[in-house]
Amino acid sequence: MKQNRPYPVLSVSHKAERSVLAGHPWIYDTEIRQADGSPLPANGSLVDVTTEGGKYLGTGFFSLHSKIRIRLISRNANDRFDAAFWERRVRYAWAYRKTVMGSDTGCCRLIFGESDQFPGLTVDRFEDILVTQTLSYGMELQKPVIFPLLVKVLAEDGIHLRGIYERNDVAIREREGLPQYKGWFPLTDESGHLLPQPDSCLTEICENGIYYEVDVENGQKTGFFLDQKYNRQAVARLAAGKRVLDCFTHTGSFALNAAKGGAAHVCAVDISQTAVDMARKNALRNHLEDRMSFMTANVFDLLPALEQSHSEKYDFIILDPPAFTKSRRTVDNAKKGYKEINLRAMKILPRGGYLATCSCSHFMPDELFIQMLRSAARDAGVELKQIEARQQAPDHPILWNVPETDYLKFYLFQVI
Repeated sequence: MKQNRPYPVLSVSHKAERSVLAGHPWIYDTEIRQADGSPLPANGSLVDVTTEGGKYLGTGFFSLHSKIRIRLISRNANDRFDAAFWERRVRYAWAYRKTVMGSDTGCCRLIFGESDQFPGLTVDRFEDILVTQTLSYGMELQKPVIFPLLVKVLAEDGIHLRGIYERNDVAIREREGLPQYKGWFPLTDESGHLLPQPDSCLTEICENGIYYEVDVENGQKTGFFLDQKYNRQAVARLAAGKRVLDCFTHTGSFALNAAKGGAAHVCAVDISQTAVDMARKNALRNHLEDRMSFMTANVFDLLPALEQSHSEKYDFIILDPPAFTKSRRTVDNAKKGYKEINLRAMKILPRGGYLATCSCSHFMPDELFIQMLRSAARDAGVELKQIEARQQAPDHPILWNVPETDYLKFYLFQVI
């Protein structure tokens, strides 16, 4: 680099150089080769990254504690990382959602980390509340700039927020040297006065014509899983007249879509009584309780029992389990778990029945998930007629150069 720049300079290995040039924004601790003689950068500060020969590769946030030592935010040496820079990024992310989601942005993921060039930041919109998770130290330092910009940009479209709730109660923050907590982010007016915080962490959303009460303080992740929005619609299209078993129902979202789609009956199952109670409450809110029943049970116990007893007849089974693996070390065990529930479902279903099945872990790649499904079908003595292969909704965009953003596999089959 020939121009003078205000940031510390770190050179990286040839491996990291290849990865950055291929478009991946992460540089690991083992890939840092040398500093330029200056003191170690401050945690969360911006650093310039160069090749060992001194060629500029990009600028990113430095982390003292994480194995992901640098998260790039730009590869343009002319960028200035001021409020105008972050406002452009916010506007770009919001414009993208309006384009790909149309008017369906009342509940959506507004910022999806690296996919929107906000490394370590998640922002979900639940009508008049934004819920955030901040998982990198550098992004933590930028919140006072970015969060008011979110309010500003949305207000220009007539969206007036009650508040921004932070769900930073996740252990991964500790790897960045950040504390865990949750609570309302302090927002100020143009005069710098603190705005009053909302008196409730509950809000109501409408997704696919179905209403849900969302508890942004205590709900899983940011309060509600938005990534399956259009997969739920795909289930609803097949559900008419079917007897449906929705496994791992959580808030009942797949079950409710099936019921609204005209299912003859839907049984929603979850191991958590709290989840079952919430699903039942959502059914009542949407006047769908007359065609739904609810069960608190371990799916791994329930499916073998149904296979043996033949006491209940289902012609559509939905498998939407939580991530069975959150690391590469446990992929083999996860594969066994996925195979167990899919094998049992295939055996329970009659010929001509329907199966919706998915995995939400990026550590379970699509090819491994397909391999598992083939093995389960072979052992069950059935064939799978693929109806659709789907992924996460487009407000969770997949960057092809960042495999970690491609995590949700969703398949619809007829079992023959």
